[in-house]
Amino acid sequence: MKQTNQSNSLRVIISGGGTGGHIFPAIAIADAIRRERPDAEILFVGANNRMEMDKVPAAGYRIEGLPVRGLLRPFYKPGNIGVLFDFLRSRRMVKKIIRNFNPDIAIGVGGYASGPTLKAATALGIPTLIQEQNSFPGVTNKMLAKKVNCICTGYDAMDKFFPEEKLVYTGNPLRMNMVNTEGKRSEAAEFFGLPAGRMVALLVGGSQGALGMNKGVSAKLAELKNSNLSLIWQTGKFYYEQAVKEVEALGMQDIVKPMVFIDRMDLAYALADVVLSRAGAMSISELSIVGKAVIFVPLPTAAEDHQTKNAQRLADADAALMVANAETEEKLIPTLLALAADGDQIAQMEGNIKTFARPDAAKVIVEQILKIAGK
Repeated sequence: MKQTNQSNSLRVIISGGGTGGHIFPAIAIADAIRRERPDAEILFVGANNRMEMDKVPAAGYRIEGLPVRGLLRPFYKPGNIGVLFDFLRSRRMVKKIIRNFNPDIAIGVGGYASGPTLKAATALGIPTLIQEQNSFPGVTNKMLAKKVNCICTGYDAMDKFFPEEKLVYTGNPLRMNMVNTEGKRSEAAEFFGLPAGRMVALLVGGSQGALGMNKGVSAKLAELKNSNLSLIWQTGKFYYEQAVKEVEALGMQDIVKPMVFIDRMDLAYALADVVLSRAGAMSISELSIVGKAVIFVPLPTAAEDHQTKNAQRLADADAALMVANAETEEKLIPTLLALAADGDQIAQMEGNIKTFARPDAAKVIVEQILKIAGK
């Protein structure tokens, strides 16, 4: 049974992770809580050996790790017996964490750790909230939906997946330093060292890079040479050396900048006229706020093909273009060049994608948190 927190201070557990698409919204929520309630005590619960165990402490928050991990496919693999034991061990561990921390609310953002954490929280009578980033929800959040108090969604019309009376359409919470591009174009041009007078395309395929997108650029890289386009090319660490060799072989070092990872996404967004991107929910949310013309290349292995569903919603609204991952070598660069040559289409897409922006998402989520926690 929950022990009541008698003080007016707010105590919050935030759980989930595995990918940046879960971790960064979680950190954005924590930051928004701190802005609203500087006295708040916030504890993260993540999965051991996943990226949250590094990213969360780097953002200034404490995190506890669980041995929880994902099921192996196909499900009849003998190794899933060990997965089940780790899940049960995680349940026991997280119950102890919750009793010791005594939170007013537990928040799940999706990912392996959020399942056992929110199941334990509901069993102990802790108010709970989940935040679903995608237009097609993950397995963990669908499983938790019946028990939690509130479901904050990145997209509207989610009542086909979740109980309508629990839904609050908030949009996805963002790290605002990533999308603050105002007045930074000159600084960005100097940062990336690109020549003046050319349009700029930005390719981002996620923190590990995107092989399909990288191959799409490589296949027709030479076609950029006679265009008015420069390219900032986030390759990921596995493709970086290959990209550098290709750029140098074509003598395009001045106009094509391969980078393993872009730390200053605010500057990249400030400089970009056109963006090529995977269609993760957080990427879409960022691109909607900065108002960029985008060509989405959905990750085909994403759970339930949710990236295609995410991108299709924008393509149907003339807010983005979409190229299938299997067609990048044939279509990615030609689609980019055609779009870059059509100023009217770029302007239309920039305006349309902004209609998907929810810059106040984190603030609205915090309002729900305080309401549910009785604080």
